[in-house]
Amino acid sequence: MSQIDLGYTKEILSGPESIVIRNHEDGIKGGKVLDMTGFTPEVLKTGHVIIKSDTEVYKPMPVNGDVYDSLPANHSYVGICITTTEWKKEGSLVGIMTAGEFNDVAAPYDFSTIASAFKAAVPTIRFDHD
Repeated sequence: MSQIDLGYTKEILSGPESIVIRNHEDGIKGGKVLDMTGFTPEVLKTGHVIIKSDTEVYKPMPVNGDVYDSLPANHSYVGICITTTEWKKEGSLVGIMTAGEFNDVAAPYDFSTIASAFKAAVPTIRFDHD
């Protein structure tokens, strides 16, 4: 069986994936290609919140410094990114957890500003940490 070329241009060393995603129970089959418009970090890290627009466009939650910014109008919370990937103009393919256990303390951005709204929107993801 030959390997599929996904078009990655650089290697990203593994990060704290097993610490952030404590138990992956369910997710979006096959993942999603994210619209990266307006997202400035060079790398989208495991544990990043994923949102979608009312028109089904998936994207990373906007950030402001070390915290998540406000949820854009006409968007909803979907889940948590389970893969670390480089930013790509044409979009980045990621796995998205929709049910399981998430370590909010090890998340790449401060979760406190959106935690209650996220938990209400995606009750199948539990928050826990050591």
